[in-house]
Amino acid sequence: MHDMTLEMTLDMVAKEKDISRDVLVQAIESAIQTAANKVFGAARDFEATYNPESGQVDLHQYMTVVEDVDDPDTEISIDRARAIDEQAADGDELGIQIFYILNSPDDKKKAAQQDKDYGDVLGVSQARQAFGRIAAQTAKQVIIQRVREAERARIFEEYKDRQGELVTGIARRFERGHVIVDLGRAEAILPSREQMHRESYRAGDRVQAYVKEIRSDARGPQIILSRTDPGLIYKLFEMEVPEIYEGIVRIVAVAREPGERTKIAVASRDSDVDPVGACVGMKGSRVQAVVQELRGEKIDIVPYSQDVAKFVCNAIAPAVVSRVLIDEKNETIELIVPDDQLSLAIGRRGQNVRLASQLVGWRIDINSESKVDEYKDELRYFLGKNLPDFDPSSIEYMFKLGFHSAENIINADAVELTSVPDVAIEFAEQLQDICEDLLDARARGALWPSGGRDAARAEIASRRAPHIDEEEE
Repeated sequence: MHDMTLEMTLDMVAKEKDISRDVLVQAIESAIQTAANKVFGAARDFEATYNPESGQVDLHQYMTVVEDVDDPDTEISIDRARAIDEQAADGDELGIQIFYILNSPDDKKKAAQQDKDYGDVLGVSQARQAFGRIAAQTAKQVIIQRVREAERARIFEEYKDRQGELVTGIARRFERGHVIVDLGRAEAILPSREQMHRESYRAGDRVQAYVKEIRSDARGPQIILSRTDPGLIYKLFEMEVPEIYEGIVRIVAVAREPGERTKIAVASRDSDVDPVGACVGMKGSRVQAVVQELRGEKIDIVPYSQDVAKFVCNAIAPAVVSRVLIDEKNETIELIVPDDQLSLAIGRRGQNVRLASQLVGWRIDINSESKVDEYKDELRYFLGKNLPDFDPSSIEYMFKLGFHSAENIINADAVELTSVPDVAIEFAEQLQDICEDLLDARARGALWPSGGRDAARAEIASRRAPHIDEEEE
């Protein structure tokens, strides 16, 4: 370690890395003292002190002056002590400097003079040179370690409150599918699981992402980014729509399949502000800016409503709904749609209904009107066959209440079924048992008579009372 090299290093690191110089000095002193104990002996009493004038760490060993030496590591005889200090007395603490930086002419000269005058008083001559190299390396490692620790602490302090924010950086390198993003004063990681499957990056590409998590572990703080988190949608719209930023319009819920499609439900605190219009923007400019950032991900913006039936109809758009049946107990909604709207309501690979279900927070079942007609025919036929005393008009009334399939009846609370005329609690339970049999017969393909559904309809018609209106709902 050359004179002033450490001094210059301390000044430079303290200034450039914004680390307290005193903290660095204390760390180096402590590390060199520890290293001295490892090299010269664990029992020895060392003190390492940084000397700004020489730009190096002075090392002293302290020994107790005694008449008879029992422990040569910590005690020195009074005769040998007086060779070093004429005033030494029994019981004194004598500090002797160890000159170990032998590539410094001054230290080398002092070490040689010390050995000449007092002999190898401390028994360190052989280890001096090795320790000189270890001390230099130790000082360097301590500085590097403290710089890393300080940078980690600074990054953590800077980013710990930024979780949930939007950040922009540059893709720098790639590790096992993860993208390392340079945020300027820190690096973040965009894990492969948080990337949209259609996206790919090259070094130098701009990356805008959502700060999902700030982790602090042994390796230091890790800033975890995401392009798939629904929070990205909130933040992008907040950036593009002033009314959201100002709190006039709020995003109540987000349902997302990253890279494919997103549905958002929006509401306004001001009756004069249309929340959907605010998010769409003039000629779609605002929503298109978000779509562009998401590389073409489709976005449906729907008005939120506290009325679940109305909200689910908005959520399933663009499909048109004929009827909504709500099962609050099971948090299930059944939507009945015209036959030509069924595929639109379900969406490609079930995406539309899946996202609508996420948005509303309830399970959604969708049936076409013709399928509901089939379910009604099943019930008319099977109940007429197995419960001949069940009035057909009561069955039609049951349909009007929303119990139009065996599944509806089985999933209902038996008490709910008592709202149907002539249905007491015992009969309601019997009705549910019969519907279980219906499902079993359906599964076995043994539900309809030999003539199929048309034969069943003819049988149903023959059983109906003349006054029952054929028109359903």
